[in-house]
Amino acid sequence: MIERIDELLVEVEQFSSSAKEEIEQFRIKFNGKKGVLNDIFEKFKEVPNDQKKDFGQKINSLKQAVAAKLENLKNTSEGQSDIIKDDLTKPAFPLELGTRHPINLVKNRIIEIFRSIGFAIADGPEIEDDWHNFTALNLPEYHPARDMQDTFFIDTNPDTLLRTHTSSVQVRYMEENQPPIRILSPGRVFRNEAISSRSHCIFHQIEGLYIDENVSFADLKQTIQYFTTELFGKSKIRMRPSYFPFTEPSAEVDVYWGLNSETDYRITKGTGWLEIMGCGMVDPAVLKNVNIDADKYSGFAFGMGIERIVMLLYQMSDIRMFFENDVRMLNQFKSL
Repeated sequence: MIERIDELLVEVEQFSSSAKEEIEQFRIKFNGKKGVLNDIFEKFKEVPNDQKKDFGQKINSLKQAVAAKLENLKNTSEGQSDIIKDDLTKPAFPLELGTRHPINLVKNRIIEIFRSIGFAIADGPEIEDDWHNFTALNLPEYHPARDMQDTFFIDTNPDTLLRTHTSSVQVRYMEENQPPIRILSPGRVFRNEAISSRSHCIFHQIEGLYIDENVSFADLKQTIQYFTTELFGKSKIRMRPSYFPFTEPSAEVDVYWGLNSETDYRITKGTGWLEIMGCGMVDPAVLKNVNIDADKYSGFAFGMGIERIVMLLYQMSDIRMFFENDVRMLNQFKSL
């Protein structure tokens, strides 16, 4: 056995390489779980007591020689220029696959539903002027949305601000296109609100607009009915009178969520009904502002906050989670 160790010592001394793969194979051969050193240490138990001293010294010599050789090879390989043979475009470490954000998942689903009935997508700037964000939409000068406590103004005289809704996209589209118009306008909006579990200064909206001849409130209701059935699987809705400066008449839309669990009781406040969006018939004044004949054409508009829909679908209780980029939360959506 001592002769075998002497042969291994010679092998260790003579080994030389700058290739990482060969060095790793050498390390595994001697220091691996099933390597030479572990095998020799196991056989040490069988050595007679009068030979254990000499045998032990030889084992230690081999162990030290292997450690010294590996250290020397490591230093040598780090200084070799042949490292440039590796693919330098490879990432330094394995990168985990990401996932779609829950807001994007729901936004894409809503877009898919409305696209199936002919709605196209329209986009516009997030920094807007007074005309497109307020005046063209029939928002009077005394409306609270024009207060700096409610809106992020960038400049004044003339007013420039972060858009408070994606209705500004609809105004821009109507200025450049004549009916029939059937569009969705998804995107980020900004309002100067205190951040809490239920509200944020940044959120996402998706608004719809349909302008054509002989469009009625019945068309609006049927469109909303179709949407709620497709998205929630719930077809029972109600429309409560409301007020928006740019629609007349206006309504809030509730969907019957039911009272099947304690969560249902909490989010519907014990009524079973849940508000999901606002809607209404486009005010003729808005059509006139964008040079559309209000005597010939009519239309409806609707809008909803995407975060609110996401929170309903995935039973999330805090809107701030959408903006914290917590990987633990996002990983839950990998399979979706």
